[in-house]
Amino acid sequence: MFQNFLNKILEFSGNGSFKEQTKKVIEYVDSLSDNDIKIIVKEIGTIPECIKASSSEEKLFSKSSDVILARCFRMLGLKSKAVAERADSADVIAESLYHKYSLVADAKCFRMSRTAKNQKDFKVAALSNWRGGENEYAVLVSPYFQYPKSESQIYKTALDDNVCLFAWEHISILLDNNISENENFSLETIWNSSSMLVRDSKISYENAKCCFLPKINSFVAKKLGMDISSFLKLLNEQKQIIVKRGSLELAYCEDKIEEIKKYTHEQAISELIKETKLEEKISVINSYLSSLGDVDEQS
Repeated sequence: MFQNFLNKILEFSGNGSFKEQTKKVIEYVDSLSDNDIKIIVKEIGTIPECIKASSSEEKLFSKSSDVILARCFRMLGLKSKAVAERADSADVIAESLYHKYSLVADAKCFRMSRTAKNQKDFKVAALSNWRGGENEYAVLVSPYFQYPKSESQIYKTALDDNVCLFAWEHISILLDNNISENENFSLETIWNSSSMLVRDSKISYENAKCCFLPKINSFVAKKLGMDISSFLKLLNEQKQIIVKRGSLELAYCEDKIEEIKKYTHEQAISELIKETKLEEKISVINSYLSSLGDVDEQS
């Protein structure tokens, strides 16, 4: 199912404006069954290596993760939508139908080949600001095993600004267990988890940068009504899906190496020029210089 989803993203990315492409993604995701979404969520956090970095395809894949996240919130019983592209705003907004709270959310996806992620990659402080005065909570959804494992400034910032650090794997487990808000059941304590950690654990300033994801696991397990060992077993099953996906990404890279080895000298030069985007850069520079018109050389 994930491969079908990816094929659609690649198909849409070559047609029309980005706004039109996004509309097609939304229509496609809306047409999928809940079971289809559950399958896609297990892999959406990993950007495929077949999508070039900083490409139009990568931009649309990122937007599609927002659309998937909004659909997940709806499956969890909230009213939600992906926000149209605009600068300096959250990607997703959601509102409880029963418990009078709202949240903003940001979906993150990373490549398995991407290392040295830092706080700028997660944009925790920006997400906090995006909630404005009308949304109580801010939720970051990233791949669980791509979060820093020991210490990071993102943990302190999340605690200081009450940003919930959540994971696609958490959402997957909630959906697999058919968790959904109703009049008698609320997920609000999860979205407010950072504030609860500060109040209940009395985290010292020296330890504020430590990874607190195990605490989040406990909150989610409690909502599921299961003990932490059972929850960690489910989380480990998610890891196995990632390992299987990793083998596919490795195979893609190895196949590309073999393909490149077969290039002629001329093909290799052509591909290198294309990869460095030098011709596009020349075109943009020439366009900029042409836009200047005649330059008045008088001082």
